[in-house]
Amino acid sequence: MEVMIAQIPIDDEAPIPADPSPPIMWMKICDPDAALPAAPAGTDVRVLIPTGSQFARLRTMLATQRIPYREVRYLREQELIANIDPHAGLSSTVSIHGRATHSPRPLTGAAAQAARDGFDLMWQEHTSTETPSVPPVPAETILPDQWVRFLPHPVLNPAQAEAIPQIVGTDDHLLVVAPTGAGKTVIGMVGVLRTVLGQGKKAAWLVPQRSLTEELNRELDSWRSRGLRVERLSGEHRVDAERIRSADLWVTTTEKFEALSRTSSMREALAEVGCLVVDEIHLVGDSSRGSFLEAILARVRDDGSRIRIVGLSATVANADQLASWLHARTVRVHWRPTQLTWQLPMVVDHTDWSLTEAAKIRVTASIVNAVSESDGSVLVFCGSKRSVRRTALIIAASRGADVFHIDPDDTDAVYSICQTARIGLHYKGWGHKKEAEQGFRERVLNVLVATSTVAAGVNLPARAVVVQDTEVAMKPIDVATVQQMFGRAGRLGAGERQGWAFLLVNETERAIWQRKLLSGFRVNSQIHSSLAEHVLAEAIQGRIQSTRDAERWWRHTLAYHQGSHDMTPVRHAIGFLLEGAFLQHVRTSDDTGGLAPTELGLLTGRLMVSPTVCHELRRALSSIHLPESADDAENELIEMMATHVPKLAHAAVSEALKSRVLQVKWARGSVDHRPGHDHPVPDDATASYAPGDLARAAMLAIANSPNAFHRNARVIGGIPYSTLSPVLEEAPRYLHWLGCQGFLATVHPWVAIVAADLSRRIRWRRCQPPRGSGRLLWMCEQMATAAHAEDVVPELWTAATNHGRTNPDWTETGRPRGCRLDPSDYALLLKERTTDYALTQLDGRYSASHPSTGTLVTWSGTDYDTVPPANGQAGIPAGARTRLHGTTGAALFTRRGDYRATGWLNDYQQILKDQSQISE
Repeated sequence: MEVMIAQIPIDDEAPIPADPSPPIMWMKICDPDAALPAAPAGTDVRVLIPTGSQFARLRTMLATQRIPYREVRYLREQELIANIDPHAGLSSTVSIHGRATHSPRPLTGAAAQAARDGFDLMWQEHTSTETPSVPPVPAETILPDQWVRFLPHPVLNPAQAEAIPQIVGTDDHLLVVAPTGAGKTVIGMVGVLRTVLGQGKKAAWLVPQRSLTEELNRELDSWRSRGLRVERLSGEHRVDAERIRSADLWVTTTEKFEALSRTSSMREALAEVGCLVVDEIHLVGDSSRGSFLEAILARVRDDGSRIRIVGLSATVANADQLASWLHARTVRVHWRPTQLTWQLPMVVDHTDWSLTEAAKIRVTASIVNAVSESDGSVLVFCGSKRSVRRTALIIAASRGADVFHIDPDDTDAVYSICQTARIGLHYKGWGHKKEAEQGFRERVLNVLVATSTVAAGVNLPARAVVVQDTEVAMKPIDVATVQQMFGRAGRLGAGERQGWAFLLVNETERAIWQRKLLSGFRVNSQIHSSLAEHVLAEAIQGRIQSTRDAERWWRHTLAYHQGSHDMTPVRHAIGFLLEGAFLQHVRTSDDTGGLAPTELGLLTGRLMVSPTVCHELRRALSSIHLPESADDAENELIEMMATHVPKLAHAAVSEALKSRVLQVKWARGSVDHRPGHDHPVPDDATASYAPGDLARAAMLAIANSPNAFHRNARVIGGIPYSTLSPVLEEAPRYLHWLGCQGFLATVHPWVAIVAADLSRRIRWRRCQPPRGSGRLLWMCEQMATAAHAEDVVPELWTAATNHGRTNPDWTETGRPRGCRLDPSDYALLLKERTTDYALTQLDGRYSASHPSTGTLVTWSGTDYDTVPPANGQAGIPAGARTRLHGTTGAALFTRRGDYRATGWLNDYQQILKDQSQISE
């Protein structure tokens, strides 16, 4: 077989210093028929080859010629690194899967140096000399006996034995830097135990993903049985506020902890926290969520804070800089319980992305089968949900399964055929996720194909890891994430002492990734990207009350520590927040003038939405002419949301699904599965797809085909429900923000009422609520309380609609069955409805009676005005202080969230019984 050699283009070809050592010719050979090139006498020749009987001839030949070689199981790279020609310097040529290049130009400069370093690393890791095992250390020799019973094992590994004395012996902030799999969780446990048991304070454990809170929560179950109060806090897991206050330990996502920090009712509980354990603290450099973590740490590292930081980090290039910012001591641990070998198999970089993807899947299947043939398990990470399903099907086909007629979007068929092939799937929205986790842990399944964003945070160790894609949701994956995924390979929990990791790359990526993985991840501040949001958050918490306070806060950030000393961005952020009415100027005792959040600012901070996005959305909506109907209003609102909310505008969808998305969008969300009812799709459907179209299709389907979203629905209009889910999770946050502004009169009443109705119809979509359901769903939410809403709201909704209720305006005063409010709170809720409010128009004047907790707003066209109530009455001329043009109307809003209005907005008072339903 011919050895296929290809050139990898690379930008950085800076020459490297001359090396006085002997010339080298180092080779990785994965072709058993490859011929060895000749080398001059005195050349340092080394060869890495795979294990296996097919390489017996090559091993014999190497031994005969006394060429040093070492065997690397599952070797998939073929490479020649040499500097035999003194004029050419060091060069590297690399094999490529799927194509032979006849005139390769070897890599030189920094790229060749990275190749040499990578070879040397693999060579050293595969020495025949056995590394002596280090005996475990009894935990009782380091820790008090009463703490040891809380640990998962009575002994500590070398990494834990090295780091834990530093936690127990001092109150200093610590940054523990250790490879994935070194047992950092136990190190974090000791930090918590010292705080809770030793000092009588609370502790908080921050993790980067919801899936990790579940994993850690499961590991801490035994603590509950031993008397410690552990509460898991994440966006999808609600806990009663009193349980949060009384807990000893919070296991929480970064975002949820920040939300608690912005909640005034939690200030006292937060003041009791004595230790903050930060898992994966290096993700402060993550572009998507790192800014929140940086804001928290900037607050905690403040000299006035009494909270200790215990940061648990993967290996990073600038760990000392990160520790210096935190005023922390660095504890470096190099021990890892297993040996990890990583490789970068390379595929051709086609101009047609589908061919590149197909080549990667074939390489993945080849690696999976090689590992599973020797009774090993494999974890495969893909960049999208559809890629997970496609990859799983191809692997199943390589195992003999008949997948020819199976559509990757037919999730039931994909699940069934993959189960027979011992393949599990794992991603957010996959209905069999928990089953796949259990099956993989128990080795009923020996392959798990997952999205990198979800499964990277779940403790599912395997013999081998394949990272198939270098992009996730069309964004480049970072080194920290790849290292984290590599760390799942060869973990002791899976009974493995060696691990193999593969990152599949194309020709243009290999040298870049090789240098990244060798040099490690560098943590850089990300707070500039959302500076206004964090300035607002600090103002809400009372830490920023002036421009000087903001500048003082900025000096505590990682950005400032890394050299961003210019205060101009901070001042611009304050200016933006003032202009957008999120902050306001207030008079201070010394007459110097101060800053305070407005009610709009408090709302924005509480809902954890971006003020930058919110301001743009509100400005865009203010330019719209007053809609003439509920249909027009919902279409306009959906269009603005899909255009101006970035996560909706850039929601990922595969090329194969774009035509289906457009079909639903063009049908205005009407979903009809009957033959002959498909809406035509132009030939250039894919080319017509625009940013935000997935969000438009999803929200229009909710608005106009609510019955399609029944509990068992997995495909909506030909689009997998899992593809729609990210949009349907994000949209209600911004719609709710708009809906809450009716009482504040900071948006036009039509925007507030339509957004409030639509946000609840999206959130509770599995109840199949039609237009006008918002008020009844609001009442169900209030009766259920936030802590029990997920389970109780559907029950209350079903009971109410089964009894013919279409709105919350019932006259009975007894609490409905299932209501979680006590009698006095329920009685107060009844008074805070708009049920008893009278809204009338007479002689050009709108009036409202009994609006003691409400706001009356009147409008004329796009202009609107408000008046506060007095003595239970409020009145205002139609179009007062407006230009008196266009349709007039009025609306009432209560602080608690109920509303009523005139004109077509009256459609949102209740469920319209004659409302037609398009989808069955």
